[in-house]
Amino acid sequence: MGFSLVNKKGDWAKTTSWLKRIQTLRNARKILEKYGREGVAALAAATPIDTGNTAGSWNYEIVQNVNTTELVFTNNNVTETGTPIAILLQYGHGNGNGGYVQGRDYINPAIQPIFDEIADKAWKEVVESE
Repeated sequence: MGFSLVNKKGDWAKTTSWLKRIQTLRNARKILEKYGREGVAALAAATPIDTGNTAGSWNYEIVQNVNTTELVFTNNNVTETGTPIAILLQYGHGNGNGGYVQGRDYINPAIQPIFDEIADKAWKEVVESE
C-alpha cells in the first residue's frame, strides 16, 4: 500500500522529524521484551487447560525490519497435521465424529490489556521526546 502527498506550500519538517523519532524509539526492544513476557503469562493463564500443553507452549518473538519492530506471540502446540491447537480452541473445530466443538475467545481478552499498555508506553515515549 502506498500514498503520495501533493504539497502546494509549507514543508513537512515537523512531521518528518516526528516520524523519525517514532521509528527510532531507543527503548523499543526493551519495552517489547517486557510486554512479551507479560503477554506470554497472560495467554498461558487464559488458555483452557486439558493437558496443559497448549498453555505451556506460548512464546514471543521480536521481529525487527527496516521500518518496523513487531511483537509476535506464538504457540507451538500443534495437531498431527500441523494445525495450532490454540487456534482450534479459539475458533472451534470439528471433532471427527460429525460434531462441532464451539470455540472460546480467550486470546483477545487476555492480550488486549498488554496491547493497550504497549500503545500507552509508545505514545508517552513519542510525547516526551518532542
